[in-house]
Amino acid sequence: MRIKKVRGHNRIHKLIDKWRLYNLSNDLTHYLLSNQYDYIKLRIHPWSGATYGNSSMLSEPKGKTKQKILIGLLDIYDNWKMQLEKIGQPYYLKIWLCDPKVSESQVVCGIGERIERYENMFFKPDKDKKIKTANYGSLKQRLEKYNWDYHFEENHFDNNEIGEPEYYRSIEDYEESKKWFEKLLKKPHRTTILTTPIDNVTEYYSFKKGEVWLGEK
Repeated sequence: MRIKKVRGHNRIHKLIDKWRLYNLSNDLTHYLLSNQYDYIKLRIHPWSGATYGNSSMLSEPKGKTKQKILIGLLDIYDNWKMQLEKIGQPYYLKIWLCDPKVSESQVVCGIGERIERYENMFFKPDKDKKIKTANYGSLKQRLEKYNWDYHFEENHFDNNEIGEPEYYRSIEDYEESKKWFEKLLKKPHRTTILTTPIDNVTEYYSFKKGEVWLGEK
C-alpha cells in the first residue's frame, strides 16, 4: 500500500486555524436540541476525503499539524461543555481520539436516546491500556486533565455479507466475493451472535482497525 506524503503545511495550518475558530463560534444548543446530537471532525483537505479503504493512503498528521488539530478538538470540547451545562439535562460529551488515524478524531455530543447509543459505540477489550500523554508533546499536561478510556475501532460484517448468487452479474463475481469473505474470516476477529424473536440467527464479525481513546472531564 502506497502512502502519500502531505505537502503545503503552511496552508494546512491556516485552514486548521479557520476550522477551529469557526466551530468555536457556533451555537451548539439550537442544533443539539433539534437533532439530539452533534459532532465535529476534521473537514480539511486532504484528510477529509481519506478512508481506510483507499488503495493509496495519506500519511497521518504529525508534529505541528497534529498539535493544531488536537488543540482544536480540546478547545471545542471545553466550549461545548460550557454550553451543555446550561441546557440542564443529561448529555454525552467526549473526544474520540483515534490511533493511528488521528485525522479521524472528533468531538461528539448527544442528549436523549443518543446517550446510550454513543456509550455503546465502541468495543471495550478485556485488556486495558493507558494513554501515553508524553507522546503528545506540549499537550501532555492538558490531556492529563481528561479521563481516557481505551476502546477498539472496528469494521463490522455479518454472515449475510455476500448475499445470494442472483445478486451478482455473474457466478464468477459471486465466487470471487465468497473467496474474499472466507479469506477475511481467517483473520483475527470477534464474533457476536444475535437471535431474533422468530429464531433468525445473525452472526456479526468485528475486525479491529485501530484504537480509540474516549476522553472526558
